[in-house]
Amino acid sequence: MSNFTIKDSGKRAEFDSGMVRDVTDDKINWSLIADGPMLKRWAVHLTNGAKKYEARNWMKAKGPTERDRFKESAFRHFMSWYYGETDEDHASGVFFNICGHEYVRDKLEEK
Repeated sequence: MSNFTIKDSGKRAEFDSGMVRDVTDDKINWSLIADGPMLKRWAVHLTNGAKKYEARNWMKAKGPTERDRFKESAFRHFMSWYYGETDEDHASGVFFNICGHEYVRDKLEEK
């Protein structure tokens, strides 16, 4: 038996079937990130990176130098995207590098 509890807002949504659930007000709707083309393109970018290096290689980053490299790369990819360059998926490169930067930033703040 676990010690988990079920969170309860105190409000209820009733369905035609008679099922009752807690409401979703103020809860993150994670499915919204799947809208549009970028989630799949980001996944392709990560998949290609995993082939080139290894899966989750970017998650080894832990210091200011690596954080700054992510930021530099994000800006370079953004400018390439902005100017319409199509030699790489620069929009996915922006996503990847911002994620890497924020990942390392969070690691540094935990210290």
